[in-house]
Amino acid sequence: MPVPFTADDTTRLWDTFDQVVADGAAPGGVLAYGTTTTSPHFLSAGKVAPECGDAEPGRDTLYDIASLTKVVATWPLLGQALEAGLLDLDAPIRDFLPPMNGETPSGEATVRRLIAHTSGLRASTRLDHYRGSDLLLHELLCREPLEDSPGRHRYINRGYILLGLALSHIHGRPLDQLAEALWQRLGMDATVYGPVARTPKVAPTEQRIPGAPRIWGAPHDDNAGLLGGIAGHAGVFSTPTDLAVYAQQLLAAHADGDRHGLGEWLHASLVPQAPIEPGLDRGLSWILAAGGRVAYHHGFTGTSLYLAPDTGRYLVICTNAIYGGNARTKIAPLRALALKTISAT
Repeated sequence: MPVPFTADDTTRLWDTFDQVVADGAAPGGVLAYGTTTTSPHFLSAGKVAPECGDAEPGRDTLYDIASLTKVVATWPLLGQALEAGLLDLDAPIRDFLPPMNGETPSGEATVRRLIAHTSGLRASTRLDHYRGSDLLLHELLCREPLEDSPGRHRYINRGYILLGLALSHIHGRPLDQLAEALWQRLGMDATVYGPVARTPKVAPTEQRIPGAPRIWGAPHDDNAGLLGGIAGHAGVFSTPTDLAVYAQQLLAAHADGDRHGLGEWLHASLVPQAPIEPGLDRGLSWILAAGGRVAYHHGFTGTSLYLAPDTGRYLVICTNAIYGGNARTKIAPLRALALKTISAT
């Protein structure tokens, strides 16, 4: 049976969340939490942003989820493609991209290594450096030399850009259309690749140039922006409600059998692929903690998604903490408590 959150759990989460917002780590945000057998609960704090007036964040506020795109779009689509026999985890990514001529050292990275951030590809991704080239993006990426020996963990966005391009190629459809079809089947009606309209229900992110408007409705990630907002590593906007629905679907599939091709894929993804640091391993996309009992991922803008399959619990953090600068340091206390809470048995 799923283990519900206790009153002490929610009190500690609320107190820390409220303090983080009061300290200026984010204009505001929403926590969503629950189990596979209960309706989601929501805690909100602060305002959406000064640009949105008195609008308070709620369960339907749309957030740029940044690198949560990896586990909300690319990862489930990869699982479905593997189940359909369209991909092979241990084959090089070049096998699933349009034909290329010449040597492609980065194209020899296997699908598994790209998913697990152990490919050895260049960690820095600057798609603006490719402006004016006659080659297609997948070939430009694959022709790049490796920066490290394969096998060591190093977080690499360009691997997920390649995975997104591969998904589009093997299906013959754009990545956003593939993702939209998946989200509709899962009941995630508000989740979408950006850009989206600027409204008080959409959380603005960072101001890049003093005096200029903030990024609002467009992806914060520069490389996703250069790809029209549609990429395998970033670009998705979602709500606390939709992320709660997604978490419930994944946990239910893990517990009760396959749903939409995700049950066995989540099982496989909870197997450690490489150590990150003591106590943390990288699975397939997900970070694994608490001896593999918890899987989670962060988004650079200030979002997080935590799953505890053994207890049937999930926790979602939606903030636009990047509004005031580096989100990772400012909301670290909230993320640390979220991991501690979800890891409890």
